[in-house]
Amino acid sequence: MDAPEHRPLIGVTTYLTRARWGVAWDLPATLLPAAYPAYVQRAGGLAVMLPPDDPASAAAVLHRLDGLVLAGGEDLDPALYGARPHPRAGTPVPERDRWELALLDVALRRGLPVLGICRGMQLMNVHAGGTLCQHLPDEVGHDRHNPVPGTFTDHTVTPVPGTRTAGLLPGPLAVATQHHQSVDRLGTGLVATAHAEDGTVEALEYPGKPFALAVQWHPEARDDLRLVRGLVRAATREA
Repeated sequence: MDAPEHRPLIGVTTYLTRARWGVAWDLPATLLPAAYPAYVQRAGGLAVMLPPDDPASAAAVLHRLDGLVLAGGEDLDPALYGARPHPRAGTPVPERDRWELALLDVALRRGLPVLGICRGMQLMNVHAGGTLCQHLPDEVGHDRHNPVPGTFTDHTVTPVPGTRTAGLLPGPLAVATQHHQSVDRLGTGLVATAHAEDGTVEALEYPGKPFALAVQWHPEARDDLRLVRGLVRAATREA
């Protein structure tokens, strides 16, 4: 493995929520499932957590980083794409929404490598002017994308030939799923690069960008490192 000073520094966004730990602590917390930093580290990157901050700080933060992972988490505020909340939509976290939209905006303008995961893919689509389906079972007639809340289950996705996604992940392949929202109208400049068997968009990318790719599933929950290795390779060139 490369010496630490030669490994790219990858920022990973975090949750902002209330958490309990130890014998008595029950406080607001910025947290991240350990699988995310481990995912970056196993691919040869150095991982640093990016808790919500003033959006005006996004450029200064990304100036010190070589790549960005937009992690999964809470539903985006539907007001961001001009919709009213669905009865099954989760409570949004505006501080996180604003921060991650600012990070993504700067990263795309700079050409910094970006990997979006689950919520991160939805964020990328909304940033580009797209919309979301707020409760996927209403559209596809089943709950196989989120059968047991809090548990990852597998389903099959098929990448679109000729895309960066397909180059990294020749398919079809089984992926770990846990989501009840999905891409509806595609944002400007994005292309859909993988689909589930029911037609749900499962991956997006910006053609022509050095590395700006997102998936609806959770690659950090499985042993397949091909996506994050692609990110780390691109971030190494950035470094």
